Amino acid sequence: MGKGSVVEPRAVAAAVQFGAGDVLADRDTRDTSTAPGDRAATEAATAELLAELAGLQERLYAEGVGGGHRSLLLLLQGMDTSGKDGTVRKVVGAMNPAGVRITSFKKPTDEELSHDFLWRIDNALPTGGDVAVFNRSQYEDVLVVRVHDLVPESEWSTRYDRINEFEHRVVDAGTHLVKVMLHISKDEQKQRLAERLEDPTKYWKYNSGDLGERAFWDHYAEAYQDALTRCSTDAAPWYVVPGDRKWYRDWVIANLLVGALRDMSPTYPPADFDVEEQRRLVAALD
Repeated sequence: MGKGSVVEPRAVAAAVQFGAGDVLADRDTRDTSTAPGDRAATEAATAELLAELAGLQERLYAEGVGGGHRSLLLLLQGMDTSGKDGTVRKVVGAMNPAGVRITSFKKPTDEELSHDFLWRIDNALPTGGDVAVFNRSQYEDVLVVRVHDLVPESEWSTRYDRINEFEHRVVDAGTHLVKVMLHISKDEQKQRLAERLEDPTKYWKYNSGDLGERAFWDHYAEAYQDALTRCSTDAAPWYVVPGDRKWYRDWVIANLLVGALRDMSPTYPPADFDVEEQRRLVAALD
């Protein structure tokens, strides 16, 4: 798109939505087709979107304080270094943390393993007025579990339908679900791993185990293809966000969140007190 172009969130969402017959391998990880201009123009447009995002989130939070039950859930999946933490910092960080809940799903604990795989997910769902962020999610149980044969195929293969049923219930209960797969190339991952080793302030982010997981890249690609195909529904579609260019990733996800909240159109709750009376009382204060 040309410099200064006005891009609607719906158009951005349509461009990255994953539908029936789509092939993950055909998605360009360096695509910038919905950008309103070059990097500088896109970053400026993203800043404007994030300001709107903050305002919409405040309205949703206030609605929840007033007794509203609606919420928003951003679900992030992607290979190691794909930008899940960066998305939280750059995009989610624009919102008031009082109304944001972030959950990182790591290797299940013994207690979590003693329950159904959706148990820990259900416990982390947002309450009315909240924006929740899942850094990894229920999809780990058809990705990592599948790739590493942690349970028999007869077990993980039944989970797609169960996930769809679960997500339908979540949406029907008033949660708007935005599912994002951060799509990066193998070359980009190698570069990001190398950068972490050149910067002492990023050593803590480096995990030698990521190198072992990289050996399963093709297996993960196959597992992601099936998860996206089988679990992109009308109620909870998948969005495949090009992740090689961080500035474009932020632009797309900001659009997805703003578009979702615009559709929800949250409202400030009315006063539950006599406004005029309270004005008189405040005016009479010493």
